Amino acid sequence: MIHTYLGKTIRFEIKYKNRTSIGISIDGYGNIEVQAPKGTPNERVIQLLEEKWDIIQQKLKEMKDRLHGPQKKVYEHGENFLFLGNTYPIQIFQDNHIEQDYVVFEGDRLHIYVKLLEDEKVKQALKRFYYQQCKSLVEKSISLYQSHFKPKPRSIRISDSKTTWGTCDSNLRLTFNWRLAMAPQDVIDYVVIHEMCHMVHLNHDRSFWRLVGKIMPDYKEKENWLTLSNWKMTV
Repeated sequence: MIHTYLGKTIRFEIKYKNRTSIGISIDGYGNIEVQAPKGTPNERVIQLLEEKWDIIQQKLKEMKDRLHGPQKKVYEHGENFLFLGNTYPIQIFQDNHIEQDYVVFEGDRLHIYVKLLEDEKVKQALKRFYYQQCKSLVEKSISLYQSHFKPKPRSIRISDSKTTWGTCDSNLRLTFNWRLAMAPQDVIDYVVIHEMCHMVHLNHDRSFWRLVGKIMPDYKEKENWLTLSNWKMTV
């Protein structure tokens, strides 16, 4: 079916099932499916779509952007960057007296202080901020979940990996991707739990996943967040 509202047109499919409420889902390619109880009038489906219109349009935009690949950032006032799962605008300040460029999170925006107003300087200040924040957030999470494990990490390192969110080697050395600082805390917790479980089970066998699920039963939701959001976790 096709519906136009507020100048936007969407295509959607309705599936009638034995259920008590109407559900709306959008897959990774932007296809919209409405699951409704048998006998639900089309007018009620349209009403719900219009009630959720802003959310649907935002999800569709995110799907489209994700399919286009990593976001291309600009380094100027108002550009948005992720931190702990939320998006914040940046504000850039030039200060000739500072020894090193740095970033401060001020509640509703990221304040960036640099000696020189150059894109690369701003970018590197942001990366350093995320490295530092990631180390602190990961250490906090490890302390929180250490009681679930007998072995302890021998070292914790933050890396610039292009392929993994975290690793654990046979010497119990844990490594985490600095981009995790852009994820919500519960997603960071999942990656930490995942790698700490490798201190017990090095492979992804059934025992490994049972342990992960025992500590974090909804871990698949965190995996899904990373899958859908990794394209925008960039500087």
